[in-house]
Amino acid sequence: MQTPPPPTPRTEPTDADVEAFQQQLGRPPRGLRAIAHRCPCGQPDVVETAPRLPDGTPFPTTYYLTCPRAASAIGTLEANGVMKEMTERLATDPELAAAYRAAHEDYIARRDEIEVLEGFPSAGGMPDRVKCLHVLVGHSLAAGPGVNPLGDEAIAMLPEWWAKGPCVVPASAPEKTENAEQIEQTAQAEPGDAR
Repeated sequence: MQTPPPPTPRTEPTDADVEAFQQQLGRPPRGLRAIAHRCPCGQPDVVETAPRLPDGTPFPTTYYLTCPRAASAIGTLEANGVMKEMTERLATDPELAAAYRAAHEDYIARRDEIEVLEGFPSAGGMPDRVKCLHVLVGHSLAAGPGVNPLGDEAIAMLPEWWAKGPCVVPASAPEKTENAEQIEQTAQAEPGDAR
């Protein structure tokens, strides 16, 4: 990817966001607390969820990736062995392992600010392995660059999922995020890697 998506502020979900979420995942949101990151097209691509679903079931995935295009591209990375390669590197690279452990601690701290889930690990395999790139990418997008090194690496491997426009179009579509025009111009001038 030539230009990763810019960080966006955490916002309360609007009716259009909920509608977009339903179109993206094919179901109503459960435990939705906030929009943790927006795609440059303006749609949510990561949501913040409660540590417990409304029925009380623990749900340790605080940052849930919703964009089907990004999720599909991440699935391709997973199928191509990226998680195994990252896990192997964690065992041999102490600096990477320390940074990944710090990402795990950041994830837990953010989740604990909402509600403490006693006895529940982090998500995505953190801190010792990589089990789900979707979680790591969601965390990286929500927290911003430099917090989750393997999430940042995975984002860099992805195509620009927003380049073709919104993945869904709710009845009341949101405005594009700040810097979206700059990202689109850069993408047109220097096409991204379409892995």
